[in-house]
Formats: sequence, structure tokens, C-alpha cells
Amino acid sequence: MTQSPSSIVPITMVPQSTEMHVSLRVHDLAVSTEFYTKFFGVLPKDILPRYTTFIVPHLNLNFVIVINDKGEKLDTYSLHHLGLGLSDKQAVIDTYHRALAMGATVVKPPRTTWRGTPEHELWLRDPTGYDIEIYARLTPDELAQMPADKEPVFLVPGTEPKPA
Repeated sequence: MTQSPSSIVPITMVPQSTEMHVSLRVHDLAVSTEFYTKFFGVLPKDILPRYTTFIVPHLNLNFVIVINDKGEKLDTYSLHHLGLGLSDKQAVIDTYHRALAMGATVVKPPRTTWRGTPEHELWLRDPTGYDIEIYARLTPDELAQMPADKEPVFLVPGTEPKPA
């Protein structure tokens, strides 16, 4: 049975926090450290044999990547994706160009989507296989431009899928 948002009682489980902490296991610590240094635009706080820590002030984020030194299979499917909200459409497009310049894997090029949560989005994949959604919410004016068929609108010429 699905709950409606109005049936959920909002109780504060945790007090106001100073940062969010996320930790991911990765295949190759050096490659992932380089990727996330470029992605966040900050140098790591610590680089140790088993893990790298990033303190990302502009996101209030404590981000740690840990080498998968036990040889266990990493299930990148269980973590659906990481998301990073940006200010506007141009910021999403600019991130796409920076991602290409740093050699990042682009899963979906920048586009405006209308189904689900309407947004401008770009999907990247980190070296281990975790997906990262870069998005910006649509303004009321942008929402008013929704096409009747609700098909995505690609934001960079030449990134549209090729017809089959």
C-alpha cells in the first residue's frame, strides 16, 4: 500500500546537521580519487592506503571513497544514483562540457525531461559504475514550454540519439 504525502507525519529524527556524510566502495582508489577531485573541485582532505576523504564545503558534504580490498562484488545497482542540484539549465550544460573535458563517462547528455520531476538533467558515471545525476529544476517559464508529447529536449546540438 502506497502512502500519500499528506498521511505521513513529519517528525524530526535528527537535529540540524552541519554536513552530510556519504561513503562509497570503489574498485580503484587512485582513479576514483582523481575523478572526485575533478568532480567536486576540491583537493582531498586525506589520502590513505584504504580510503580518501573529501570535505566539500559548498555542499556541506563529507565524502569518503573506500577501496574494495576484500574483493567482494560491488553492487552499484543498489545505490540508484547520487544527485547534485544546480542553479539552472546553463549550469547543467556547462557541467556537461567540463565532464567531457575531464574524460568522464556521459550516460545521458544534457536534456530537459518532462515526465516524473520536470528538470534539466545530465547523467554521468563514475569509474566504479555509480551513476550521478546533475540536475536543475525548471522555472515556471520553462515549465510552460512543455511539448505536448512530453519527449525530452536535448540541450546541446548533436547529442540527440541517432534514429534506428
